[in-house]
Amino acid sequence: MFNAPENWKKLTAQEKRDARFASWMAPDLEFATPDAAQAYKQRIQMIKDATDLKKPERVPVLPWIGVYPTTYGGITAQEAMYDYEKLGTAFRKFNADFLPDGLASAALMGPGKVFDMLDYKIYHWPGHGTPVDTSYQCVEGEYMMADEYDQLINDPSGYFMRTYLPRAFGALAPWQMLGPFTDIIELPFVGLGMIPVGIPPVQEAFKTYLEAGQAVMEWISAVGPIDGASIATLGLPNIIGSFSKAPFDIIGDTMRGTRAIMLDMYRRPDKLLEAMDRLVPIAVEMGVRYATVSDTPMVFIPLHKGADGFMSNKDFQKFYWPTLKAVLLGLIENGTVPYLFVEGGYNQRLDIITDPDIPAGSTIWLFDHTDMKEAKKKLGGWACFGGNVPGSMMKAGTPQDIENYVKELIDGVAQDGGYILANGAVLDDTNPENLHALIDTGKKYGVYK
Repeated sequence: MFNAPENWKKLTAQEKRDARFASWMAPDLEFATPDAAQAYKQRIQMIKDATDLKKPERVPVLPWIGVYPTTYGGITAQEAMYDYEKLGTAFRKFNADFLPDGLASAALMGPGKVFDMLDYKIYHWPGHGTPVDTSYQCVEGEYMMADEYDQLINDPSGYFMRTYLPRAFGALAPWQMLGPFTDIIELPFVGLGMIPVGIPPVQEAFKTYLEAGQAVMEWISAVGPIDGASIATLGLPNIIGSFSKAPFDIIGDTMRGTRAIMLDMYRRPDKLLEAMDRLVPIAVEMGVRYATVSDTPMVFIPLHKGADGFMSNKDFQKFYWPTLKAVLLGLIENGTVPYLFVEGGYNQRLDIITDPDIPAGSTIWLFDHTDMKEAKKKLGGWACFGGNVPGSMMKAGTPQDIENYVKELIDGVAQDGGYILANGAVLDDTNPENLHALIDTGKKYGVYK
């Protein structure tokens, strides 16, 4: 866990970030060998140099890994979510055989047992709605109704507990009978406020909730040593220790759904804007809290509904960008590094996101279908960027195709530093030869003279 210095509030955003990087580089962990400890520090230094828009010793190679380690390890994705021994064997083998510059974390597979216990409605996962050897799939729906914006705005936590979560998790449906905790303000109201907690279905829901918590502890108690072994023996830093989202995506992805939020932009724009403003401090606090607990400054933010084709630039500037920008500035002020995974294309957004209010060298942007030469023109000297190696090529191409593509990227956009080599979409399906081509070419060809 990151321990902030006593003068934390007096530090600048840059000084706070430097403190977080220094702590990340000196973990409370015993490395297996001096070489592993040195490799760990070197990898973080390369990432920091790239973030700071400098030239590291070479281009950091940080592929974004999905369920592929399970296939490579000879197990199904379903097995990885339920059998932690098999999960550990597969992920340790993957990290040791490919040696990227960042850990492929076993935690990203998720605990299938917990999803089962809670009857999670918003996703299908391997063996539970999707094939056993594939990734998860979002099941969009209106888990938040159109007339509930005021409830979300007035009391976000209360709305989540008593309305949203009972719809998202079947086992928690009885929580709809709970009253607001804010009712319990004086002695005469304690008994009345606690009455819903005594209702048998509510008690059963809390019992399941507690049992799910125990199952989560079993899962994290297994995942921690799995990841820790790869960190200690291979010197692979855990890049993604925290997570947050754009407020538009918080509402649009798994609350209102794509169709509903697009209609809300026209039918109730003021309520949508007010709700997103209300979510900004929540998104910032979540990102900072997990970064502090994990002692990792990077805050992963997947960008979904702001992609080209989802909305016009005018709507992007009105509905998507202002609250995302506010989240970024809040994270930066707290010394963390927003690590944005820009799914789809942002070819129409480059002039907007290169906002002068966002300090240079404070964010990382990994692109999917965005033109990288245009990204270089706009982001060069302002933000670290990378990504773009096509998922289709990683599956259907040849190692030579991958090598050629990586070399073209490095020659075309990486020569001034501030660049990270990565794939453009989460890697769920490829072959070992192509992934080796991506990583090995980046390491050999990406050395700065």
